[in-house]
Amino acid sequence: MAPGTDRWGADVTPDAMGHWTYHVEAWGDPVTTWRHTAQIKIPAGLDTDLVLKEGAELYTRAAAGVPEGPGRTLVLAAARSLGDDSRPPRDRLAAACAPEVDEVLARHPLRELVTASAPLPLLVERERALYGSWYEFFPRSEGTPQQPHGTFRTAARRLPAIAAMGFDVVYLPPIHPIGTTHRKGRNNTLTAHPDDVGVPWAIGSPEGGHDTVHPRLGTTDDFRHFVRQATAHGLETALDLALQCSPDHPWIHQHPHWFHHRPDGTIAHAENPPKKYQDIHPLTFDTDMDGLTTETLRILRHWMSCGVRIFRVDNPHTKPVAFWERVITDINTTDPDVIFLAEAFTRPAMMHTLAQIGFQQSYTYFTWRTTKQELTDHLTELTGEAAAYMRPNLFPSTPDILPAHLQHGGRPAFETRAVLAATLSPTWGIYSGYELCENTPLHDNSEEYLNSEKYQLTPRDWTTATHQGHTIAPLITRLNTIRRRHPALQRLRNLRFHQTDNDAVLAYSKRTGDDTVVVVVNLDPHHTQEATVSLDMPQLGLDRHESVPVHDELTGETYHWGRANYVRLEPGHRPAHILTVLRPSSPQIGGSPTR
Repeated sequence: MAPGTDRWGADVTPDAMGHWTYHVEAWGDPVTTWRHTAQIKIPAGLDTDLVLKEGAELYTRAAAGVPEGPGRTLVLAAARSLGDDSRPPRDRLAAACAPEVDEVLARHPLRELVTASAPLPLLVERERALYGSWYEFFPRSEGTPQQPHGTFRTAARRLPAIAAMGFDVVYLPPIHPIGTTHRKGRNNTLTAHPDDVGVPWAIGSPEGGHDTVHPRLGTTDDFRHFVRQATAHGLETALDLALQCSPDHPWIHQHPHWFHHRPDGTIAHAENPPKKYQDIHPLTFDTDMDGLTTETLRILRHWMSCGVRIFRVDNPHTKPVAFWERVITDINTTDPDVIFLAEAFTRPAMMHTLAQIGFQQSYTYFTWRTTKQELTDHLTELTGEAAAYMRPNLFPSTPDILPAHLQHGGRPAFETRAVLAATLSPTWGIYSGYELCENTPLHDNSEEYLNSEKYQLTPRDWTTATHQGHTIAPLITRLNTIRRRHPALQRLRNLRFHQTDNDAVLAYSKRTGDDTVVVVVNLDPHHTQEATVSLDMPQLGLDRHESVPVHDELTGETYHWGRANYVRLEPGHRPAHILTVLRPSSPQIGGSPTR
């Protein structure tokens, strides 16, 4: 990998999904050792006859390991040449070091003192585990004027628009019956009115639990129909797995030992101080790990039979790591295409551990990283050594999280964060309403939405928003189109940051083969920013003083860029450059302005 360091590398491309093992072998290479000595001694006239005799013996031994045919004949001829004292020593050596002989011995080396490492694991997962665009929405909000509570049948009408924006995965929060005991009202009030629909994560009622569909959404057959419709539009369906229960869940009576009972006989409700979840009981795993594992596997395989191959797991860090290791291993042993996303906004060590024991994707702190230094540090970590086991899924916001920069930055902030999420990581996603720039908080200093969709139906007038231009859906569509066109944006470890002389301007590149993309983003949603972008040209596969045309995928313009480049980015007008580096073999962009 670097001459003189004795560090070696190789690229290996497995040809099937699943669990592999590999080991590294090392051996003494007597032929190469002999050649090194001979190429020094023979020109100097030192020990010539002895060196050539040793070579003849080595090549004869090496030929025995070459399959019968032209290759063995070549090696034996070299051995005879080395032993032919009627020829000049230099000619005998040259015959043994001929390129065609080298090629045979490279494929069939003579190996001595062979040693091997212990077997090492390699898990090969499908492409969607690394690359994809996610769209999260609540089917119950996709109703009609006559029937406000949506069903799977009415929600399926939203699928063509989601597919048209270029998304690959449609993710649904829990679709199960919702408890009525301690049901939350609008804006998380403790008293629910009769028409309040409850929180989808308060799972379970007398109508069923985690293997049941909420009756107001439809039936299991209706859900299967939704999955088939999504598939027809090129969308995979991801389902939420939230291992927790409402006080009305059947498990409360069937498996009381799965819950923590307080001294007064009540079951503890979930808490994340200062937040309280009176409508949810967490599970305790220390009394019956085997039983909970068996039941979780049954639930997962039930939804897998309905066509679900992706699960977004709610708060996995509040369950034992050993539990997830058992569950994910069991599922992926028989179904290696099933993907698990860890929704674990917790301490870094736990997030990394969950990824190491099997979760194919992870939420990250990107949601709160806003400055140039924060983004550079965070993404450098995610694309470094951690990328061997942890794949980030960048969501600018979620139903639980409306970060302050979106509250105060308006539409330009939504545009900037979409560009960042879509180009920094091969997997990104948005929560429904992001394209409408919904950003009203419950109150100052709160990350909760006012009239949060977690507690109520949130019908949206998509048609009017589109007609009046109150949507950034065209930008989101463009971003997903760019991602599909560029293999460089579909990889994680190829991210490189470049220097700018303005802390409000972030520049980075991704390169895979001949495909190179440079992204420059204005991080300030309020002001126009100017900067000089200093490109590390060798990182782009270019000479230091080279100047090349670059095509802006957002505007259609073409520029000529070199090591130092001036940029001016205006919020709401030109939030970023996404530049394709045009090489001699790149398609030419006709009719584009150049500056």
